[in-house]
Amino acid sequence: MTNRFLHTMIRITDPEKSRAFYEALGMESRRESPIVRNGELEATLYFLGFPGQDEEVELTFNHDGSTYDLGTGYGHIAIGVDDLDATLANLAEQGIEPERAPYQVREGGSWLCFVRDPDGYRCELIEKPGA
Repeated sequence: MTNRFLHTMIRITDPEKSRAFYEALGMESRRESPIVRNGELEATLYFLGFPGQDEEVELTFNHDGSTYDLGTGYGHIAIGVDDLDATLANLAEQGIEPERAPYQVREGGSWLCFVRDPDGYRCELIEKPGA
């Protein structure tokens, strides 16, 4: 038996804004799954992933108007990019700015920075080595 990573779930408050954010990062929308209980639409799940990869992000929108605290246990999603400067320029055109300028954790290491989605979740953008 082989185990594999499938997805990470994030609760969201605005499906349109959240989907636009993750699509701006290069993800594609794959499917939507309504959750209906006792005849009522309880939630909608939106699955997105990078082309050519199986792993996904599940964005869960609960239709009851819930809001959420980020909590202290959540860290971030890490996304590898070929060209960090080009990625940031593309995101800036869509109003998405990094928390701070790109930096290296150690000399000679990968360049990285963080952006936040519409609900405040952090996404780390890491330039792939050799790019």
